[in-house]
Amino acid sequence: MRRSRFATSDNPQLSSGARWLEALSFDVRNHAGEDQPIAEQRLAHLDHIPILIALAHAVSAALILLHCAMRGPAADIGQLAAFAGGVLALDIGWALLNRRLDRIRVSARTLTWFMCAMVAVTTTAWCLFGSVAANGATAIQDIALAVLIGGGIVACVVAVIGSPPLAVTCALAGTICASWFQDSPTLTIGSAMLSLVFVAYSVLSARTTIDVARERRSLDQEAHKALQFVNEFETSGRGWFWETNSQGTLSYVSQQLADDFECQPEALFGRQFNDLLSVDSGAEAGLREDRTLGFHLSARFPFSDVVVRAATNEDIHWSLSGNPIFDANGRFMGFRGIGTDLTEQRRSEQEISRLARFDSLTGLPNRAMMRQTLEEALRNAARRQKGCALFLIDLDRFKNVNDTLGHPIGDALLRQVADRLKLVMGNHGQVGRLGGDEFKAVLPGTVETGLLEALAKTLIEQVSRPYMIEGHKVSIGASVGVAIGDPGRGCADALIRNADLALYAAKAAGRGKHCFYEQSMHSEATDRQALENDLRSALDRGELSVVYQPIVRSAGEDVCGFEALVRWDHPVRGPISPAKFIPLAEECGMIEKIGTFVLETAVEEATHWPDTVRVAVNLSPIQFNNPAIVATVAAALETHRLRSERLELEITEGVFLADSDATDETFANLKSLGVRLALDDFGTGYSSLGYLKKAPFDKIKIDQSFVRGAASTSSRNAAIIRAIVSLAESLGMDTTAEGVETHDDLQLIRELGVSQIQGFIFGRPGASDKARELASQASVEADGFSCVREPRQSLMRRAVAAIDGTPTEVRLRNISSHGALVECPAPVAPGVHLTLDIVGVGPVTGTVRWAHATRFGLKFDEEFELRRLSPRRDKLNDVTMLRPWYVPGEQKAAV
Repeated sequence: MRRSRFATSDNPQLSSGARWLEALSFDVRNHAGEDQPIAEQRLAHLDHIPILIALAHAVSAALILLHCAMRGPAADIGQLAAFAGGVLALDIGWALLNRRLDRIRVSARTLTWFMCAMVAVTTTAWCLFGSVAANGATAIQDIALAVLIGGGIVACVVAVIGSPPLAVTCALAGTICASWFQDSPTLTIGSAMLSLVFVAYSVLSARTTIDVARERRSLDQEAHKALQFVNEFETSGRGWFWETNSQGTLSYVSQQLADDFECQPEALFGRQFNDLLSVDSGAEAGLREDRTLGFHLSARFPFSDVVVRAATNEDIHWSLSGNPIFDANGRFMGFRGIGTDLTEQRRSEQEISRLARFDSLTGLPNRAMMRQTLEEALRNAARRQKGCALFLIDLDRFKNVNDTLGHPIGDALLRQVADRLKLVMGNHGQVGRLGGDEFKAVLPGTVETGLLEALAKTLIEQVSRPYMIEGHKVSIGASVGVAIGDPGRGCADALIRNADLALYAAKAAGRGKHCFYEQSMHSEATDRQALENDLRSALDRGELSVVYQPIVRSAGEDVCGFEALVRWDHPVRGPISPAKFIPLAEECGMIEKIGTFVLETAVEEATHWPDTVRVAVNLSPIQFNNPAIVATVAAALETHRLRSERLELEITEGVFLADSDATDETFANLKSLGVRLALDDFGTGYSSLGYLKKAPFDKIKIDQSFVRGAASTSSRNAAIIRAIVSLAESLGMDTTAEGVETHDDLQLIRELGVSQIQGFIFGRPGASDKARELASQASVEADGFSCVREPRQSLMRRAVAAIDGTPTEVRLRNISSHGALVECPAPVAPGVHLTLDIVGVGPVTGTVRWAHATRFGLKFDEEFELRRLSPRRDKLNDVTMLRPWYVPGEQKAAV
């Protein structure tokens, strides 16, 4: 709050007498607070006092000398002149010394006291001079001399009247000296009275001056603070100030406004304010004319937050507020206001709006924007009676890129994928990113299946081309689901659901493919949901069971263990393949419950087998990554009292995808229980030799894809199996070959040194009673085909063969390019060479490889062309083939 005009720095409520006393002593007191600048300022105004006193003494001395020269002897004048010169020399010395003290920064209080002393000295010297002058002019003493001497004293008092301490000192010294050196009471009383008047005036003037200085100081402080606030406001970039005169020309602008015009503020002075600004059409659209900036300026109305655009080449926008200025008489003086730069704010708003509609990584429209695009396309399709197509695109193997190369590489890959998708779509449709590795494309008005299929194929082809990212060659794929919306009948939700079902079908077909939505997909999805619901209660209803497939030692063909496999016998659907319901159980969260059931059942069943027979139980990655798996396994062993080394846990390479410390800890804890660990399906999925180094496996199970057909001369599987066996032996691990079905494969597996064999050749998965029977046998006999069966056709075709020299009619059950299954009523021994005369085809020679009851397998000497089985119309009724060439002529007639 502003101080009162009569306030002091210490107490704004001082009495009048105290204020007089303060004014009297202000110049000789210490001031360390707010009054110090005032004291220094007052001291600066006293620098002229020595000069004024010197001038007063010089004039008075000249008049006295002139008076004495006219009335007295010449001898007296020299003495007076000497005294006058001394007084003037004293005044001049005081002036010089005072300047010297001021330069060495003596305090105001000390300098004032020094000046008081000098005033007393010079006044006394002057009075002494006057006494000498009066005594020297005895013959002519009169009132004029007294007046001249008193006038010099009064002149000194007038010179120091600006400082009450100096005025008081001068008055006291003059009055005392006058009474001491003069006998005239009149002169003494007159000098005292006159000095008193001047001292009173000096105190009054000082009091007023000090109060005014204090008030000015307060105003200056407020003005300085206001200026600081203005400068801080302007320099902060939050806004700036402007002012116009009554003619509307600028009289003040902040530097920020001038910077927008690339000039100094002075260059804008005198220009019309409206010339610098134009109302932003976008912000002011729809406003009435009386709301515009021009109206407010012309009508002299205050305005607030009016958006304007600067008249520059840059896109600069401001928000202006202003108030009209009127003087005390009501005359309009102009406008004064503030402005705020909205450029960055508008850019931020535009960026926020863009981010709300576009993906920040790829720059493509995001999920919300694509949903809006799809809805608009469907509305337009209804108006134009043209359909709309939707692509859902999912990248294949993208997660592997993130896991192996890191997310920065994955982000760069997504940006390149987005560029390729935009290039493929072109003007056909809008591409957007839904999130992660999922994209969407909306194709308005495009329903031609041929064009959509061509676009889908091109899209997959372009996305599947290799990428080079930071020196890494990256290869991924894409699957596409396509749905077509009929004009006026499709809705966004239904179209998205249909495209999603089509995408699911494309992935199920092997990825890297596209698939159009079909009505059956919806029923399949419904069926899948129903199957999931049934699976949730299948365990409680006792529909799940465990079967056991034998694992045989390759050397002795004795059973060394069984693999426990879960089966689902649905009360309505019948048996359901594990390949169908196990992935479903993993998706719906049932796999741990089912896995625990299999573990408990298998461990309990193993207690009924010989102590040398192990049981193998599969653990899914979800089960393995559950921290409670160790406790679950330990509880099962403890409950059924099964030795831990008889339990073998089969783990796929999927458990290593997490590749964390928890994985290593789980391995260590399981091994501490004493159970055996087997790496299942080795050679598929995410194979890495590093897993074998880190994880404490006891066995490697060779996937059946490497075992089946390994005996074929055109297969490289044997070399792969040999390498796996060598690796396992070096690491001290056993090996098990899965999927052995033929004797040729069995022989090869044994020759390659595989430890154990599992496959249909030694038995299919069976119930617990069959497992107990096999476990108690000394050995198991291999039962199956001798060789790998080639692709064959099922047929029923008659033929004639000479069995032991007797023509015998046989039937062909199926045939391939390398052999056939033959039904024959007569026994045939393996190794016999036969010739078959096939009805409508001709003779074929071969060797019997195996024989069982009324059937035998014939391996052809040469590759048979299956197209020969096609009927020839011109010879359908030719029965000469019933009389083979190798039958003697005399027998032909009998036939």
